[in-house]
Amino acid sequence: MAIEEAGFTQPTEIQQKAIPAVLGGQAVIGIAQTGTGKTAAYVLPLLMKVKYAQGTEPRALILAPTKELVVQLAEHTKRLAKYTDLRIAAIYGGVGVKAHSDLIKAGVDIIVATPGRFMEIYLRKELPVKQIKTLVLDEADRMMDMGFMPQLRKIFEVLPVKRQNLLFSATFGERVERLSQDFLEFPLRIEVTPQATAATQVAQALYRVPNLKTKIDLLLHLLADESWQRVMIFTKTKDTANNIYKFLERKNIGLVRVIHSNKGQNTRINAMQEFKDGNLRILVSTDVSARGIDVKGVSHVLNFDVPILYDDYVHRIGRTGRAFETGSAVTFVNPAEEYHIAKIEKLIREEIPVMILPKEIIPEETPFEEKQEMAREIDRQKRKEDPTYQGAFHERKR
Repeated sequence: MAIEEAGFTQPTEIQQKAIPAVLGGQAVIGIAQTGTGKTAAYVLPLLMKVKYAQGTEPRALILAPTKELVVQLAEHTKRLAKYTDLRIAAIYGGVGVKAHSDLIKAGVDIIVATPGRFMEIYLRKELPVKQIKTLVLDEADRMMDMGFMPQLRKIFEVLPVKRQNLLFSATFGERVERLSQDFLEFPLRIEVTPQATAATQVAQALYRVPNLKTKIDLLLHLLADESWQRVMIFTKTKDTANNIYKFLERKNIGLVRVIHSNKGQNTRINAMQEFKDGNLRILVSTDVSARGIDVKGVSHVLNFDVPILYDDYVHRIGRTGRAFETGSAVTFVNPAEEYHIAKIEKLIREEIPVMILPKEIIPEETPFEEKQEMAREIDRQKRKEDPTYQGAFHERKR
């Protein structure tokens, strides 16, 4: 009944293949596009294995890289466990350790945690681990990007040796492969789509724009279209995110919020809840939350900047077109970002369709400083590809 209430009518491919394997006790590597139901693929069999509340010590541990994703996963798990008496606790940084310690002391069956907070409570001797029989690493690729390998190794050392290990990820690069070799023995690898493939239900497009001012003008033009009902805008930096938020807030084109790592935990969670509830038209974000938002009905994702961690492109656009829905992803590309787009297209093994700028958008001259900055970046990219290259900004020998 909880499955029906959560909106599941038929299993996705990753769920069809992973659920029997997890129930059978196998170690599993699950690789699938974001938005294809990976969470339920391990949560449903996990709930069936844990079954009911028992004792006070946790019996399953789900690790995720960010606070937002931990909150999201815990909510999802609680929703699927609605008609059980299982106790599910989310623990993450930014909240007093005592509150989480008290939660664990009261009794818990499944813990969803960030690696740092998990170890923090364990080292205080307030987190018993002897009964943990299942370990799940979710968004393993992001954990590697964020440098969690040392913390994960410490966690592997303190958990019982006899346990079922599960790893789920949208991509499976070299670092994730090394991680899997560290803690998975003879895993069953389930790959329902080629790794780093963009979700097929997301229509992609890119606009070539000469400068920041043109990006801003184009953004405003696109948001004037009422079909852009619920929009996520991604930026590379917190400063850019803040500036876009302030600009859009002044334009009165719908409620807008911004989230990034400098925002308080409650602010970030409240903004995401508003977005989920449909009370927010526009959410501006850095990549900190690209993996932590599972919201149905996101009509558009807009990449104001091209990500330089190329897997992040897949995760950003995966915020739309979730759970059999369709969506659109638009990317703005300036001359210095063409290099990264070429790398992304190679990663996802497809070309992103190029759109012509609307006739209403008349590009202005690029300011000198911005032009110089882009030229330096292009020089840097060329040197990266060819160490012997000497561009306009190399230092002349005296």
